[in-house]
Amino acid sequence: MIVACGLRSEARLIARAGKGVIAVAGGGDSARLEAELDRAARETPGLILSSGVAGALDPALAPGDLVIDGDAAVVARLHAALPDALIAPIAGCDAPAATAAQKRALRASGGAAAVDMESHVARRVARRHGLPYAALRAISDAADETLPPAALVGMRGDGGVALGAVLHSVLRRPAQIPALIRTARSAGRAMRRLGRAHDVLGRLGISGLDLGELPLDM
Repeated sequence: MIVACGLRSEARLIARAGKGVIAVAGGGDSARLEAELDRAARETPGLILSSGVAGALDPALAPGDLVIDGDAAVVARLHAALPDALIAPIAGCDAPAATAAQKRALRASGGAAAVDMESHVARRVARRHGLPYAALRAISDAADETLPPAALVGMRGDGGVALGAVLHSVLRRPAQIPALIRTARSAGRAMRRLGRAHDVLGRLGISGLDLGELPLDM
């Protein structure tokens, strides 16, 4: 299983699912993420999964909720393992959907329930290589929530945490601290839920799915 995520912390958490998992942290660089996924798909072809945290577009979703999208056969397997997850479209964007207005526009344009910065890249690579695709995302911010500026500068290009940039943003605009604390708590809730989900998938051996059993939605 080849997994596209944004943060190195997500990659470490996802890799707990088993030895057959290759987790690639994009760090917000869609071109590098696509190149690394392409290489992995050539060298060790398998299910391509987009996983990590996501912003809600559906107002009914709360931090910690799970959303699943992708090829019907894979989605069915994932939902059987995670029955509390919502099956709904997940949008992908090269830049963060940071404001409530941006989220409303994305919801209106395509009807997606959640948005992240990796799913569209993972889907594109899967289609190019004829591999099954799915997305499993944990909601970290609500549809009506606008992220504070410090949250938008917190990811380095390698998927690590840009602590210096976060601190600089806070020093420049200290009024954002309450919103930043709320965002961090919600992200923590999402990461814990994501970790539990991948622990379940690891125990069930999802990373070892037989590709021949998975018809693709092309």
